[in-house]
Amino acid sequence: MKYPKFWLEASPRRKRIYSTAFILLVSILATVAGMFIQLPPQEAQIIYEQLNKTSASPNLATDIVINNFSLCLLMFIPLVGLFIGLFILFSTGMAFRAVFDIQAANGLSSSAASASNLTATTAILMLILIGVVFVLEYVSYTVAMTESVWLFRRLLQKRWSELKITAALIGLVALLLIIGAIVESFTIRLPV
Repeated sequence: MKYPKFWLEASPRRKRIYSTAFILLVSILATVAGMFIQLPPQEAQIIYEQLNKTSASPNLATDIVINNFSLCLLMFIPLVGLFIGLFILFSTGMAFRAVFDIQAANGLSSSAASASNLTATTAILMLILIGVVFVLEYVSYTVAMTESVWLFRRLLQKRWSELKITAALIGLVALLLIIGAIVESFTIRLPV
């Protein structure tokens, strides 16, 4: 297999950066692709109700951390984690679509009523916080999926030092996901 010149000339660190950027792009595309899948109304309603039930949890941040971190750990599985992660993100896109479809089916009157109570400051704060959560979660998932590929390759080469890198990255994504869960739970509980 012939590799492009930029890859051959890159340092191992730069190769990881290139890999991570590529997998981040593929991850976002997987989520967007999932958004194009329209679920039957009954399935969309079930997803919508589950998400509403979860957002009412008194331990919302803890629930979010446990959910996101357990999914992220699956993404570290050598090579298979990449495909697990892309499937999870594709499913996330489908869930976004389901919520959108249910809210649209419930009519714009309820959305318009809640939007009229939304101040400009709250709207800007929510957009910023949603952006922060997006970045923290997608960076975490991308790091895990990228490491699953690198770990697979290094284990084939019997380069066991990659296990130390994997352990450090698991700690990093745990921290990022904890911060993301705190921000996400705060955002969900913002008065609208």
